[in-house]
Amino acid sequence: MRLLLIEDDQRLSDALINIFEDNSYSVDTAYDGENGQDLAETGIHDVIILDRMLPLKDGLQVLKELRSKNIKTPVLLLTAKDTIEDKVEGLDTGADDYLIKPFSTKELLARIRALSRRQPEQLQPDILKAGSLSLDIYRCEASNRNGVIRLTYKEAQLLELFMRKKGQVISKEHILDKVWGMSSDVEMNNIEIYIHYLRKKLNPEACGIQIETIRNVGYCLKED
Repeated sequence: MRLLLIEDDQRLSDALINIFEDNSYSVDTAYDGENGQDLAETGIHDVIILDRMLPLKDGLQVLKELRSKNIKTPVLLLTAKDTIEDKVEGLDTGADDYLIKPFSTKELLARIRALSRRQPEQLQPDILKAGSLSLDIYRCEASNRNGVIRLTYKEAQLLELFMRKKGQVISKEHILDKVWGMSSDVEMNNIEIYIHYLRKKLNPEACGIQIETIRNVGYCLKED
């Protein structure tokens, strides 16, 4: 799962990045409203954590413009403003949730988990299924009729992406942005290497799925 953190306090941002990565989240960061909005508009993130007070562009203005462009990614608004009026303003602007600074790590993670299950008009489960295969996102474990398959973090992220978009062709560029992040310097052939590892672990007969290569485009997970 990929998060976008838009927070101008460097120390807080660094602390949050460590918390998120320790809990198996990938995270992209921005330190001002303009850059944050540019990243948010890519649509590759599962949850946006947005500070209200930002340089260059206020967090509420960022949120308002995202919603006006039909960007529906769940947004958790972080702020030191704690009046009822401030909360109402944030929620009415388009925030999905509101968390007051200072906050506990447990509550922050719980709210992110709740928001990550939200998708427009549907819920995102923590256990994904395709063919005869089930994926437990948070344990980085897949299972089929033969038992449990242990996955690395990146393998689990890749499989999650394929299972959420099963039957759809996914470009290498989208995979790179979604799994490794927009600022990553990872090369395209790393994707091929990780998909090779994933295919070796996922026996098509036991799992009932195949990850097909779509030449010159990307990959597609298909159910048998």
